[in-house]
Amino acid sequence: MRISSDKLAGSARLARAIRTSASARTALLALVVGVTAIQSPSLASVESTKPYGLDSRPVVSTPYRLMPQAASGKFPALLSQTGIFDDVRTLSPSKTLIPYDLILAFWSDGADKSRWISLPKGKVNFSSDGEWEFPDGTIFVKHFDLPVDDTDPSVKRRLETRLLVRDRNGGVYGVTYKWRPDNSDADLLTTAVKENITIKTAAGTRSQTWYYPSRKDCLTCHTANAGGVLGVKTRQMNRDFTYPSGVTDNELRAWNHIGMFDHGLSDSEIATLPKLAATNDATRSVEDRGRSYLDANCSQCHRPGGTVANFDARYTTPLAKQALIGGAVVIDENIDRSRVIAPNDIWRSILFMRVDTNDTFRMPPLARMTIDKAGVELLRQWIHSMPGPPVLDPPIMSPPGGGFDKTVTVTLRETEPGAVIHYTLDGSEPTTSDPVYAAPLSLTEPEVVRARAYKQGFTRSITAQQVFVPRS
Repeated sequence: MRISSDKLAGSARLARAIRTSASARTALLALVVGVTAIQSPSLASVESTKPYGLDSRPVVSTPYRLMPQAASGKFPALLSQTGIFDDVRTLSPSKTLIPYDLILAFWSDGADKSRWISLPKGKVNFSSDGEWEFPDGTIFVKHFDLPVDDTDPSVKRRLETRLLVRDRNGGVYGVTYKWRPDNSDADLLTTAVKENITIKTAAGTRSQTWYYPSRKDCLTCHTANAGGVLGVKTRQMNRDFTYPSGVTDNELRAWNHIGMFDHGLSDSEIATLPKLAATNDATRSVEDRGRSYLDANCSQCHRPGGTVANFDARYTTPLAKQALIGGAVVIDENIDRSRVIAPNDIWRSILFMRVDTNDTFRMPPLARMTIDKAGVELLRQWIHSMPGPPVLDPPIMSPPGGGFDKTVTVTLRETEPGAVIHYTLDGSEPTTSDPVYAAPLSLTEPEVVRARAYKQGFTRSITAQQVFVPRS
């Protein structure tokens, strides 16, 4: 059969069209895929292009700087002689120091802190949930500024700069440099010092006592059992920090990038590492924040092998194994049915009592002279969030106990409507068999007044006690 030339030409045109159409579809598909890849890059691609907070590791040619290799050596008398700051007046750190910060700092009477590390040759032995180990000659610098104007928190006074040094024996020692009033330099302290600082208020002034720790004080918390170095660990450093370059980066990621760790970390791995919760971080549960607070302020001592206590304050220890909730106490402070933390009961929670006081049994016992009100409120919220019956407050006695020139009239008051107060005057624990308070007590002789509140459906109050000594 013969095919006309017109038909042949038409068939050729159709074949070309089909081939062209297929090529176009292929090209179009490739273009679409390419655009999609550009618009929705993989996580790994994002990680690789995100800038790092640190570009290179500073070269520290002299471990220890100008500090001795051991606590038995000679210490520079002035901060300016340590080699830590290029200019102490402007607080300009040496170029070889790396700034850092923590998620949740140890409470230091409201002071603001700045931190740096001088890391010599060698690597940090990284641990995801334990303590890091640092090369000998590593120096940690912590500087304290105290706000001294309640009406303007930006007004601050330089108080001290502490150095913690990893010594040649693998231990640590600490020293304190106290700033001069004119900020010209800071002097080495050989003993602990207390100073009353004047704080401006809206109504005038108030005084706050500041405690400058001794070398011995430093070792009370910076123990071998706690690893010597306290704050610099994964769960505290797993946070964003804005570096002098202006770049904001996760501190673990930045340190990893410049080769400070003994093994590398991927961005995806960092995202899974433990992380403390700041006290005001509303995105984390009150339990997380409460446990984080205890980790930062108590875990250096309250851990296995630490101080005499039954609980473990480390955040990385599961709550069920911390012996915190309902845990037995070593010293009950004469509180009936006391526990480390009593669910929904701040009055029988010895941990709460010791944080919320400035008496001699306060905790932590060193380096704080004021109560951390935000921390106390956080612990209060956490304890009250725990299941348990409502608890009566102890009766309020007025006036406070003491010596009196004549007969003293004592009144008792309970804040819960319908609560009944039972009392004793012989020093015994009040029970429901003892007299019910109905009218003020008129005391003419020395008496120990003890009172306890009761109400159906409530946990009875702890015992309130005062000693009254009338003198005729």
